[in-house]
Amino acid sequence: MTVDIPAKFQGFGVHDKEHWSEPKFVEYTPKKVLPHDVVLKNICNGLCGTDIHTLKANWSPLKRDDLVVGHEIIGTVIAVGDEVTQVKVGDRVGIGACASSCRSCTRCQEENEQYCHKSVSTYNSIDHFADNYVTQGGYASHSIANEQFVFPIPDGLDSVSAAPLMCAGLTVYSPIVRNLKKIGKKEPVVGIIGLGGLGHLAVQFASALGAKVTVFSRSNAKKDEAFQLGGHEFIATGVEKDWTTKYQDNFDFILNCASGIDGLNLNDYLSVLKVDGRFVSVGLPPVKDTFEVTPFSFLKNAGSFGSSLLGSKAEALEMLQLAADKGIKPWVEEIPISEKAVNEALNRCDQGDVRYRFVFTDYDKAFTN
Repeated sequence: MTVDIPAKFQGFGVHDKEHWSEPKFVEYTPKKVLPHDVVLKNICNGLCGTDIHTLKANWSPLKRDDLVVGHEIIGTVIAVGDEVTQVKVGDRVGIGACASSCRSCTRCQEENEQYCHKSVSTYNSIDHFADNYVTQGGYASHSIANEQFVFPIPDGLDSVSAAPLMCAGLTVYSPIVRNLKKIGKKEPVVGIIGLGGLGHLAVQFASALGAKVTVFSRSNAKKDEAFQLGGHEFIATGVEKDWTTKYQDNFDFILNCASGIDGLNLNDYLSVLKVDGRFVSVGLPPVKDTFEVTPFSFLKNAGSFGSSLLGSKAEALEMLQLAADKGIKPWVEEIPISEKAVNEALNRCDQGDVRYRFVFTDYDKAFTN
């Protein structure tokens, strides 16, 4: 260790799901620092839809009564474990939605560490590597993660822009780059469903990687924004009633970034795939929600359906460098962090009142340690 780590971290935590949007200032004991761990003094943190699903207990129960969420963390390294080799004190780095894994299984060894069966989420997760500590997120003064899940930020990318890339950016970049490599065409045709926190980054990345990008949305309300972000075509599915006929046999790959399934007819989207085309969903609704699909939809074009979880460190580093080189940035509203500000931002995000990400800032004013 190179500096003293505060005995208590400070943050804004939620007591229970009934008061999911009413965080209070809390102090808590951090988890022990393991040999491969990195300790950050946080600079800023993006608000992700996962934060809301977690606080509402849509996916699983709250595992502590002072739960601090947030997994789009940017901070400065203040301490490292004795065996850390990938970053050093003073580096500006980020942490996404995963904080640790076993690093020895086949998945970890093949750059799929985010799929490790022993992976530990950045918050509300039991860390079996650290005495079953329940992890805390980035609405806090400090954060700790294994170095494999700590991503150096290029100098050409500012901290506020980098924050949403830690989760939203990596979540869409990984399936886009993996599927484009499989397709292998010079100008693959890609569809992006939902122009929100995930989708507006997916459009930029897919376009920067050479794809012809079509944005799907229910109405024409975001049409101009879709083109500003690099989209080439726009389909308002609630307006263009014949879009499935018009775009039949059109898409090599469709990425679903919508956070809900209301009005999303999976059979329609499968019908516009080319032969061997793939539909991948990264938007996650409440756990009880399900897609409906008929097997005949797959027979007509040998289409396939899948999902994707975050991305590897190798992909994170590629993504960050691409963003720095191509000027890819999330559309951000900065919010100085406080109890009131977090409350308002959580409620606004829940109501869809955001274009397209909130990032909490001014951590040096909110926390004293």
